[in-house]
Amino acid sequence: MRASSSLKPSSPNTPKGVKGLLGSSLIVASMTMLSRILGLVRDVVIATLFGAGSQADAFFVAFKIPNFLRRLFAEGAFNQAFVPVLAQISEQDNAHLLKLTISKVSGSLLLVLSVITVIAVVAAPVLALVFAPGFAGDGDKLGLTADMLRITFPYLLLISMTGFFGSLLNYSKRFVIPALTPVLLNLSLIVAALWLAPQMTVPVMALAWGVLAAGVFQLALQLPFVAQLGLLVRPSVGFSHARVKQVMKLMLPALFGVSVAQINLLLDTILASLLQSGSVSWLYYSDRLMELPLGVFGIAIATVILPGLSQRHASKSPQAFSDTLDWALRMVLLIGVPAAIALGLLAEPLIATLFHYGAMGDSDVLFSAASLRAYAFGLLFFMLVKVLAPGYFARHDIKTPVRIGIWAMASNMLLNLLLVWQFAHVGLAMATSLSALLNAVLLGIGLYRKKIWQPNPGWMIFSLRVVFSNMALIGAIYMTFKPAQTWLAWGMWQRIEHLALVVAIGTLAYSVGLLLSGLRRWHIQGPK
Repeated sequence: MRASSSLKPSSPNTPKGVKGLLGSSLIVASMTMLSRILGLVRDVVIATLFGAGSQADAFFVAFKIPNFLRRLFAEGAFNQAFVPVLAQISEQDNAHLLKLTISKVSGSLLLVLSVITVIAVVAAPVLALVFAPGFAGDGDKLGLTADMLRITFPYLLLISMTGFFGSLLNYSKRFVIPALTPVLLNLSLIVAALWLAPQMTVPVMALAWGVLAAGVFQLALQLPFVAQLGLLVRPSVGFSHARVKQVMKLMLPALFGVSVAQINLLLDTILASLLQSGSVSWLYYSDRLMELPLGVFGIAIATVILPGLSQRHASKSPQAFSDTLDWALRMVLLIGVPAAIALGLLAEPLIATLFHYGAMGDSDVLFSAASLRAYAFGLLFFMLVKVLAPGYFARHDIKTPVRIGIWAMASNMLLNLLLVWQFAHVGLAMATSLSALLNAVLLGIGLYRKKIWQPNPGWMIFSLRVVFSNMALIGAIYMTFKPAQTWLAWGMWQRIEHLALVVAIGTLAYSVGLLLSGLRRWHIQGPK
């Protein structure tokens, strides 16, 4: 049978009986959860083998630079810019224009990324110094970072093209494969750490090769499924093509508007390199735990609503557009608030259970837990930014989120300078959370004032249900609370068993709280 080249949304990956945004979000979230669990396993392996020392710091910087740019290109600005263009073409139902656009956009993107990659590989020592100026006093550490950066940076090209093809799959509601793709990165790094590292003169270099290999595997996984859609066309450069210009016009400002949180996290890394050795690693481990609920739920919801928002704007359905945003905001509160509370109250237990092995010492756990609490404060706001920004980009409104993003980034820089010298790496994490708060509030106010989002009835009772259920969660956690020193003294299985008990009791208490307060599935099903 000949493959179709239509991007009219369909959902062959959606199980029967699971409909609407909730069902799609659960699919993406479940696939992302698998990836995040393997990501935690990956970080446990890295923490055990390399701890929070200079080699770990060097790798995290060498990985964070291309990974940061990947989030801008693959998960951030490019996706936000390209999907609304797909929505316009889909409304025209023009297969030739669709394939031509894919060819020109992919070819132009490939050329830009190739040039950036070549420059970065050649200038790796300069990049390492720019993004980790604190390494300047340690020639070996700086040199190791540059050597690994030459290997890891091509990952940007590979994963950005993976993101391009993933946007085609997501728009056609083939959510499973794009959500499953990150699993390959985690598996690659685990294999590199356990198998390749012992065979290398500098063991930590194996992690860099693992990143590069993952990029190849992730791109290769996407291609057959894009081919099934009939959309695997030969890339061709076309910067003068109207659709390429449209994507670039949306994308360049969106680099600031949608990715401010990632820019702020990168600024944290730069300043952390100037602090006590290990600060980069402490922020990395705490950020990884914060990214678990953000990636599983925040990004999942944002991924699902963007195609719907773009379609509703293209078909001129403002009420459906508002309904979609309203549902997304409720889901973020329903998930983000308890996740933030759990991360804050269980910071030491989580860090100790996952990372307190091998080279990871007691002080590393305590320092990482302190920054995790600061990130936990901002978790809800990080998630809100993820779902509010598409409300602008789906409408091709670039200026508003960019202006807000610049204000948020400027506030983060100022807060970094105010807090870092008194609170060290914890101050950096708190500055990032506070800037996310500002970003989310301004985005929300803008959508409300322009009447793009109009709250549906029932917000008061919904909010009371969330408050009541989270009070039950806090009570359950305190009933099972153990001091940090107890967790540090316990062995691995004691930690795992008690943490599993705490999580189970907390989840049960929150779920029962929701049921007792009257929340039912149809309240959160969402628009179809």
